[in-house]
Amino acid sequence: MVADVYAQVRQQLQAAPRRWLVTGVAGFIGSNLLEALLQLDQEVVGLDNFATGHAHNLEQVRALVSPQQWQRFRFMEGDIRDPQACAAACAGAEVVLHQAALGSVPRSLENPQQTNDVNITGFLNMLVAARDAGVGRFIYAASSSTYGDHPGLPKVEELIGKPLSPYAVTKYVNELYADVFARCYQLDSVGLRYFNVFGPRQDPAGAYAAVIPKWYKALLDKEPVLINGDGETSRDFCFIANVVQANLLAASSTEPAALNQVYNIALGDRTTLNELFELIRERVARELPAVAQAQAQYRPFRDGDVRHSQANTDKIRRLLGYAPTHRVAEGLDQATAYYLQALRT
Repeated sequence: MVADVYAQVRQQLQAAPRRWLVTGVAGFIGSNLLEALLQLDQEVVGLDNFATGHAHNLEQVRALVSPQQWQRFRFMEGDIRDPQACAAACAGAEVVLHQAALGSVPRSLENPQQTNDVNITGFLNMLVAARDAGVGRFIYAASSSTYGDHPGLPKVEELIGKPLSPYAVTKYVNELYADVFARCYQLDSVGLRYFNVFGPRQDPAGAYAAVIPKWYKALLDKEPVLINGDGETSRDFCFIANVVQANLLAASSTEPAALNQVYNIALGDRTTLNELFELIRERVARELPAVAQAQAQYRPFRDGDVRHSQANTDKIRRLLGYAPTHRVAEGLDQATAYYLQALRT
């Protein structure tokens, strides 16, 4: 059965551990991948320059795995804009999970050159390093921003529009480069177009924080929850456990047709920002009843944002056996428990 594919992959990995490189390992997604891999007794090298990642994320992973599992992890501080750092990190790796990037549409609008340097030059450095090291599989974080101004819903991998931000341009170029490296150098890759990922260790601080952790922080700090636009903008929010599953399925597939593809990573559903706020407020209020009275404040729409986003997940379900384990409400249950502890200590 399709639902059993992920369980089979985890069993196979534990029976025959592999050597992995996770770039951006101190970030939100990278640290969750590290946690999952170490719990499966894998050998992991992690690369990060702490531009957006945090050492405390790695310490949290350390607390969640056994001492023996932690010994299977080796951290390298380095920047993907440095070809030598990329080469050193790729040495001996069987699989690369490339998560390192500068996210955020607003950041890319303010500093397109920096976003380009990290997301395109850094990505190319990683591809070259993986090719030269003989890496067997290169899995990379793509983005739903690639759909740009294409009006169709739900989003189907083969139908994209024009990019709406410098960030979107960089993530589309990643897909083009990965395809060329597969054709020219036989470097097998899989691009995972993440939609709106959320969960434990997603950073609530900073100007470019994602909406879900930012709202948790605002509610716990008794500050206004700010919504861009009228709140009827919708997104396909995807809990981090589903993203981890997609990475491991892509890294482990033995089906040739499943490789050198891009896939949507989401639920195939839509939640408006107003609905999301109500879900988060309800959960926090169970612990802090006063939060039940909190109201959102609305401000103008943000440049570069699309109005609605929803994924078609038929392709990844069919070719990789993807079967999401967490809906939005279930993911928010876990996220709430995490932020209640992390932001109150």
